[in-house]
Amino acid sequence: MNKGKVYLTLQNGKVFQGTRFGADGETVGELVFTTGMTGYIETLTDPSYYGQIVTQTFPLIGNYGMISADAESGKSCVSAYIVREKCDYPSNFRCETTLDDYLKRNNIIGIYGIDTRELTKIVREAGVMNAAITSKPVADFKEINAYTVKNAVRSVTCEKVGYYGNPDGLKVAVWDFGAKRNIVRELVKRGCYCMVVPSFYTAEQILALKPDGLMLTNGPGDPAENVEIIENIKKIAGKLPIFGICLGHQLLALAMGGKTGKMKYGHRGGNQPVKELATGRVYISSQNHGYEVISSSLKNVGNLTFVNANDNTCEGFEYPQINAFTVQFHPEACGGPQDASFLFDKFIAKIKEDKRNA
Repeated sequence: MNKGKVYLTLQNGKVFQGTRFGADGETVGELVFTTGMTGYIETLTDPSYYGQIVTQTFPLIGNYGMISADAESGKSCVSAYIVREKCDYPSNFRCETTLDDYLKRNNIIGIYGIDTRELTKIVREAGVMNAAITSKPVADFKEINAYTVKNAVRSVTCEKVGYYGNPDGLKVAVWDFGAKRNIVRELVKRGCYCMVVPSFYTAEQILALKPDGLMLTNGPGDPAENVEIIENIKKIAGKLPIFGICLGHQLLALAMGGKTGKMKYGHRGGNQPVKELATGRVYISSQNHGYEVISSSLKNVGNLTFVNANDNTCEGFEYPQINAFTVQFHPEACGGPQDASFLFDKFIAKIKEDKRNA
């Protein structure tokens, strides 16, 4: 095993010393934390973590090993991975390899033995910040201070169209901004034929596939950075039913003239309560985002449907005039709460209704 001292240096000057595992090397990234008690495989393989150093708040990670069937993408996009304690001897009949081996194979730097409680409290109080992982203490903070997550969506999207499901089913174009595989699984499970298209596809290219509906997926980075995608969404809006998740929620809001903003430390984990305004019902949701939609910037174009029960931020929006709805949380969550999976049924119903009225 690749053991040795390693230093985590935060942008505010705080330094943590831990022990290295996973890949060798040094890196800089945006330091975030996730509160999931399970689902570390999904966290490591979620493209939305691109460019980020991810801290797990749950103390023991790796106890059920790594299982390729549970991965949300073909590779890990995290910059580095921090845990309090790693498990070298997982116990699970589905286990294929250890967390340490997985990080080595995917060239991801890992640290264990750090007080992740203290680290999380710092991020909660001071907000998300950059950090560096180095073999020696950092003397020059230029690289840490200058780091930003750039070209995130283009870095994680697919390169060509992929087809999944029943060719005779409802045709859904899944616009891949860093899509989790379970979005496609949920649609295929409902009889859909998914055409997963790259983020750089134009509105004309997507419409040429003659889809019955459009899924705007999750993904990493600052939503406002995706100027071309936003312009293409404007061209498609109103031409077919749309369902947006996470980054897709934010991009449609921007296309409709709304605004987004960066949150202090975001929502990441499997225990986020969201309140449905129409019913007052609270659902437990899985989330992974550092930006929010400013709902007041959209009051003339649609209706706020969900809010976060903790901080009242926007968690869902509906646009009746273009037959579209979006949510900030993840109804396809796996592993995580599945309270909101009914939203996929709502999307299918909208597609069928649109076809009947065509």
